[in-house]
Amino acid sequence: MVTAIQKTHQTPTPRVLIVGNYCHDVLIQNGIVVGESLGGASSFVASVLNGMSIPCILVAKVGHDFRYEVNHSPILVSASKTTVFHAYFDSGVHDNGNQDTALFDFGMAVGVGGEILPETLERMIEICDVALVDIQSLIRDFDAVDGTVKLVELRETGFCSLLPRIGFLKVSSEEAMFMDVEEVRKWCYVVVTNGEDGCKVCWKDREMGISPFLANQEDPTGAGDSFLGGLVTGLVQGLAVPDAALLGNFFGSLTVEQIGLPKFDPRLLQRVKDEVQGRKMQCLLYERNDDELMFLKPAGHEQFHSSLGAAKLLTRCAIQESTDCSGQPKLAVNPVYDEAMQTVERKP
Repeated sequence: MVTAIQKTHQTPTPRVLIVGNYCHDVLIQNGIVVGESLGGASSFVASVLNGMSIPCILVAKVGHDFRYEVNHSPILVSASKTTVFHAYFDSGVHDNGNQDTALFDFGMAVGVGGEILPETLERMIEICDVALVDIQSLIRDFDAVDGTVKLVELRETGFCSLLPRIGFLKVSSEEAMFMDVEEVRKWCYVVVTNGEDGCKVCWKDREMGISPFLANQEDPTGAGDSFLGGLVTGLVQGLAVPDAALLGNFFGSLTVEQIGLPKFDPRLLQRVKDEVQGRKMQCLLYERNDDELMFLKPAGHEQFHSSLGAAKLLTRCAIQESTDCSGQPKLAVNPVYDEAMQTVERKP
């Protein structure tokens, strides 16, 4: 006798854990408020992962005044207000061994207001195969009177003992001055975003530059966060580290072209998914769990860069048919920038 078994639809198992509070960003360009937007590194990272159909869980807190609709519901702290950041920018160009117990393939510590504590990061390391950490989660300090943000030396924080257990530490070129890159790169990948030069990936005694993408900058806020989202998207898809970092540069370049939290065109996202899938099929060799091999820049890396750039240009042409797409687009080299945060109201 043949028995029919009815299969129920199952939600994809989340592969990425994101930890970091949502914020309210006030965007100030040349001294003028040009917009207010949902902010926080976690929102930019989630925007990229959602767009690329990467299942994830996001843990964030907000206050009673939080007014945004989000895909990942936050934890409400009714006695507090949502963290508010004043993001200042101008219009120019700026410069672990626990695989058996892990609940997530990747964990992302992307705090903005001191919400990532050493014990938080330690627990993330325990339940995630690979931890990716934005250094801003570790070295930001806040003035007790007016909330002004300052950066402290990484060695002065309580996170140093955990660095050998994380997979990736992402820093901007400005933030790199607050750490010993040469020392930390002995323990984990250090990815340095560096303005018009794209980014640099350092690991042990090796380093390589990853090319930027052309972008017409409107607002640099959150570009480094989107970079991190693109990086983990590539890693989830099994790309080698250089290809994943290139995808990070790509999403950073998309983010600077919009004010506030970016909205990615569905046609562009589909093209990028197709390119990533094709790249994955080309480089099945590089999916091996071999650090030495994963660090090598695989054959076809430059073609992958060209294909992503072409996808971006084709989508722009489809949206703006009146744009002259046959000649030189009016673009400025500007890949990934982190916002310069000046003031903050305390988090919940």
